Amino acid sequence: MYHPVSIPFGCKMLFNEVKLKPGVTLEQVEMALGEMCNVVKNTYGGKKGGFIAGQVYKFAGFVSDEGSVGGTGQTQDHIAIVTFWNSFEEHEKSHADTAFNEKFSALIKMCSESRELGYDMLWQGDPEPEDVARAA
Repeated sequence: MYHPVSIPFGCKMLFNEVKLKPGVTLEQVEMALGEMCNVVKNTYGGKKGGFIAGQVYKFAGFVSDEGSVGGTGQTQDHIAIVTFWNSFEEHEKSHADTAFNEKFSALIKMCSESRELGYDMLWQGDPEPEDVARAA
């Protein structure tokens, strides 16, 4: 369940910012989120539907002064769901499926807003092995 992922160059990335309703905590959404992610991984993974990998992040309250432009004010609690797919079409097909919608609807009941944006990969890279060894 928790292991490194490999992201092939040229895949599609979907970034979903899911804003929690006021008073809703991460602990309250964890089960719905876990069930939804499990359905995606097990139902649409690889040749079954084009899902490559995914990650879920909890907003830590940090907004970078150095990397932000146009204001760094406080933002609403939210979760970021990042998924990687072979194509946008496969992503949309999976999300139109009943198996996904049953789990997603349970999560959405605890959220005030969800917006999922699709991205084309332009670049990826890792540090050179000798740079990693020097940093350790």
